[in-house]
Amino acid sequence: MGCGTGGCSSGGCSTGGCNKLNTYDWLGMMELPAYMKPFDVIEVRFKGTRKEYYRNSHKLDITLNDVVVVELENGYDIGKVSMKGELVKLQLKKNGLREDEEFRKIIRRANDSDVQRWKENQELEVPTMYKARTIALQLGLSMKLSDVEYQGDRRKATFFYTAEERVDFRELIKKLADAFKVRIEMRQIGYRQEAGRLGAIGSCGRELCCSTWLTDFKMVHTSAARYQNLSLNPLKLSGQCGRLKCCLNFELDNYLEAMKDFPEGDHIKIELANGVYKLIKTDILKRLMWFVPEFEFGGDWLSLSTDQVKSIQAQNRNGEKPEIAAPKKEQKKVVEFEFKNDMGTGDLNRLDARNKNKNKNKNRNNRNKIRNNNNNPNKPKN
Repeated sequence: MGCGTGGCSSGGCSTGGCNKLNTYDWLGMMELPAYMKPFDVIEVRFKGTRKEYYRNSHKLDITLNDVVVVELENGYDIGKVSMKGELVKLQLKKNGLREDEEFRKIIRRANDSDVQRWKENQELEVPTMYKARTIALQLGLSMKLSDVEYQGDRRKATFFYTAEERVDFRELIKKLADAFKVRIEMRQIGYRQEAGRLGAIGSCGRELCCSTWLTDFKMVHTSAARYQNLSLNPLKLSGQCGRLKCCLNFELDNYLEAMKDFPEGDHIKIELANGVYKLIKTDILKRLMWFVPEFEFGGDWLSLSTDQVKSIQAQNRNGEKPEIAAPKKEQKKVVEFEFKNDMGTGDLNRLDARNKNKNKNKNRNNRNKIRNNNNNPNKPKN
């Protein structure tokens, strides 16, 4: 449900130490020339991946990770400064915004009461989500409420949901407004965005990419798995969101580049002096191709590089059938196990001897205890 600062989606962080969508300020250590004024637009991060830009019109002394109060159309909100200075200009250009646009203003740095209210809002999100889900189930709506975010002044609550079809949630908004006494906003998100907001651990053992650094969700096709010789198993190829894993696209370019060295065609066959061989397996990154005899069951596999296969295909087109020696089989060493009969080698009375010694020590301790009690002059007499 988010960390204590709204900076990550995995939970547990309350000091801003997590790296959710952090951008390294490589211009922060450089001193600007005297004739340049500091850029007054500041990037503020809220819960999840939401970032917005505000103008520091009051020339406040603001540093990174400071909690600030920003103005909204109706009320105010509380967020954390994630970037300032000249680097913000590049972020504005990336998001298609101009530097001279009318940005909302930063009201002030958050005081103790603002921070306390901010934390209370975050603690209120979990019970609010549970109660809202109960109301949605009572109304029979085919939607899933995945997250909620309160505005800094607690005048508005934004509910994030996922649904397969169009949902009429007008009655839901009325009941939520009556239950929480705030203005309700419903916002539909995709399944990938839902996984990024909630966070989880992937099959690789690490936190999900969408909840740590990935913000650009590109389409993932099954052809990406086919190019990488992966098994088309939906259970293994699907992520926590139920869609194809985003990491299938990470190394796809390398595989496509390596596949340019392979001969074209799906069913590749080569003719050798000892028969016709068909392609059975490829290792794309190593540029290796394995062939087996076409008309011989259980024949030896032949490993060839892509250059060798192209050379053989060129010779086949000229009517030649080259001769390639089959790989030598390694003789497996037969390990002989010797049977050793240990029956009767141990002493059957060894446990009795141990118990006998144990009882002897116990009796000796009892006698010593009685002797010490009789020699004690302070012992009360009956």
